Amino acid sequence: MWVGASRSEKRCASGVWQGWNSTSPWRLRHNSSEMAYAIKVEYAEQRRMRDRNTRRYRLAHWPIWIWVFFLAPGPLTFDLFARGGSRGNLVWLLLVMAATGVAGYFGQLPGVEPRPYILRFTEDKPNPLYRKICYTFAWNAAITFMLLNLAGLVIAAATGKWVMKQLYLEAYFPLCATVLLLGLLGLLPRVKSSTKGEGTERRYFYGTVWAAVISQTILLLLWKTLPRSQATNEFKLAAFVLSLCAVGAAAALGILPRTRPIVPGQLMVAD
Repeated sequence: MWVGASRSEKRCASGVWQGWNSTSPWRLRHNSSEMAYAIKVEYAEQRRMRDRNTRRYRLAHWPIWIWVFFLAPGPLTFDLFARGGSRGNLVWLLLVMAATGVAGYFGQLPGVEPRPYILRFTEDKPNPLYRKICYTFAWNAAITFMLLNLAGLVIAAATGKWVMKQLYLEAYFPLCATVLLLGLLGLLPRVKSSTKGEGTERRYFYGTVWAAVISQTILLLLWKTLPRSQATNEFKLAAFVLSLCAVGAAAALGILPRTRPIVPGQLMVAD
């Protein structure tokens, strides 16, 4: 039912609704299956629902969480990329694989559950603890490393000095603690007490992940291939920032996978 609309403004026989009147400076057109959104969206009732996750699906998600928790000790991760790794990296990897393997076996990792926890993206359900923990650490992996690398690039471009190791030793854990605190307070997308906003929150999460992964991969390639000079320092900074902006814009428009908001598919008008 349209609230506050006259009979002429309501849905016509063709399935198209036109607001106000023919002399109105703008028109809102809507049919039962599509709305004129400015960005690409997905409709909840059009998504294929599954009542279980296949073994292949579950195994495909396990490495994601191995990587998320493997990155958690930032200075150790910095040594991995700077020097090629050490015994400490190997020991930590084995511990993470064992812990996430046990959690996944009991269905306590997102995507590794025997049955999907969220069936309807607009459904108000309590967000289980394992999802809050996993996505909080995933936010940490995406945000903290990205900010530290950006800070290191800015300093290198401005002063000609690389202080990445010092940044990871001194700033990583304060930043990590801040992200974990935000997650504990339920202030991060996908970490809130309810899953009601999952249809929108997931796009913020995946958009950030796409931007962080693509931009930092480009940065790693430039770091390994280009010599160190003032010109290359500035080029690396420009490439990193441009990549973040371009990928972020693509995610905001819903072009990248899993960055489209999932909406109910019905137009509702309220006062």
